[in-house]
Amino acid sequence: MTSENVTEAVDDRLINELVSRAQAEGLHLTGEGGLLQQLTKQLLESALDGEITEPLPT
Repeated sequence: MTSENVTEAVDDRLINELVSRAQAEGLHLTGEGGLLQQLTKQLLESALDGEITEPLPT
């Protein structure tokens, strides 16, 4: 198994776990307050935090 395949397998397991937990807790996957919206928000905030902490090019 190549490192790329391992990464894909880990990502798939993580995604499946998140979806399963959301469904078990009655959380919708899409729509207002759904899993997709929450993940998108966290991803964007993390990306923006990284942008803010890196020095500006001169």
